[in-house]
Amino acid sequence: MTAPLPGKYQLKTLHEEIDLFDRKLAHLMRYQEFACDADRNAAARSLANKREQLVRAAQQMVSDGIEYNDAELPRSFRIQPDPAAPAAELTQVEGEPEATSSIAPRPRTHPSPYAGTSLDFRKGLQEYKRKRKKA
Repeated sequence: MTAPLPGKYQLKTLHEEIDLFDRKLAHLMRYQEFACDADRNAAARSLANKREQLVRAAQQMVSDGIEYNDAELPRSFRIQPDPAAPAAELTQVEGEPEATSSIAPRPRTHPSPYAGTSLDFRKGLQEYKRKRKKA
């Protein structure tokens, strides 16, 4: 039995797996709790090694001349147009007090990968809070 020849569909699958590992790493670093930092670093290193193998395989396929669509690239491979543009959307409206909470939010180490997409919830949440405050 022979292995299938690498093609554009295998490359698309590799890109999807790389994107999945990116999300797994982000979830691990942000939400999962560990007994100590050494355990967290070991788990992150394990996921990063698996991701790196996938990245090398995808890069090899691209260098072999396999076609791919730029829209199918993992978010970590895409070129960010302008990092200052999303920050302008998150500015607070004048005269609106800053929302306070009794629970301190976790510090964000990475910008949201969904900023500016249909999965970005921040704009809708701010509009909901404004409407709720008026009522």
